[in-house]
Formats: sequence, C-alpha cells, structure tokens
Amino acid sequence: MSLVLDQAAQNLLFREARTANAFTDEPVSDEQIQAIYDLVKYAPTALNSQPLRVVLVRTPEARQRLVGTLAEGNKAKTAAAPLTAILAAAHDFHEKLDKTFPHAPNAKDRFAEEEARIRTGRFNGALQVGYFILGVRAAGLAAGPMGGFDADLLNKEFFGDGRASVLAVVNIGKPADNAWFDRNPRLDFDEVVTTV
Repeated sequence: MSLVLDQAAQNLLFREARTANAFTDEPVSDEQIQAIYDLVKYAPTALNSQPLRVVLVRTPEARQRLVGTLAEGNKAKTAAAPLTAILAAAHDFHEKLDKTFPHAPNAKDRFAEEEARIRTGRFNGALQVGYFILGVRAAGLAAGPMGGFDADLLNKEFFGDGRASVLAVVNIGKPADNAWFDRNPRLDFDEVVTTV
C-alpha cells in the first residue's frame, strides 16, 4: 500500500533525513523560521496545549552562554552553526488554554496541580520538538537535534524565571560537505509492531 505523500516528500522528511553535524555559513532568516513555525503549529497536542517555546540563539553572547552548557562533542558544531534553537516546554501553558481550546472555557482548571501540568507540558512539547524538526526539513534546511547538555545549567541560563524547561537544542542550516555520519540500521517492522 502506498503512502499519500509523494516519494520526494517521503525522502526529504524521512528516508534521506539525518542529523546534520556541520553547516555552511549561509544564514537562516527569521522568515524561514516563521514559515517553519507557521507550518508546524498545526500539528496536534493534547487539548491543543501548544507548550513548545522556542529561543533562537543568534547573538555571540547568547551562543557563548549556550555552548557553555553543552556536552564537549556538541560545542564546536553549535558554535559554528548559523542558527541554534533551544526548544523548551512552558510550565504555564495552561494560561493560554482559554485562547487555544476555547470550546472548553475551564480547561486550564484541569492543570491546577503543578507536577501533572509540567509532565503534560513536557510530553506535548516533546511531540512538538519532532514536528519542529520535520518543519526544518520541509523548509529545505538540515536539523541537528541534540540532547547532550547540562539541563540544569541551560535552564538557569535561559529560563531562569522557571516558567519553562529545555527539551532539546537544535542546530539549523544548510548542510556542509560531510555533514552526516553514515546511516545506522533501523529496526524492522516485525521487531517493533505486535498485534493483539
């Protein structure tokens, strides 16, 4: 059975997409990032909660602060990337539910308990991280998502008010020559899927 997406789109988004580890110095514009966001904002989250918050790291000072929070293997490539996005989950996402989920005017009351709210925000924010990466690919750019960072330090540097917490750091740009590691194998259908 064929998929609805044509082969070129399947390849762009999935089969040929890999984590980029090196980029050209071609800038990534605010317009490109806005187009990415304007696409991926429509992807589903529970109660249309939309907890993802994005911090674009453009200034040398902010980049230096970010690089100081990263694992050693992520520092040089992030310092050289044309743009880096810090993707975080808002802890107060429920405050916007009156706007994003208007047919349930008391939806935010479901999240009075902080621990459950943060857990819900991080889960749905993680979904949005995946959508964001696909959006970067759909824009013809490469994404280099990373989890190698000191979360406590990064949160202190960029989310000191405690209203959000980091989920991922993503380098964005046009891939340079030799930007990719070799493709690693994937699990087969029968190794992953069971029917009950």
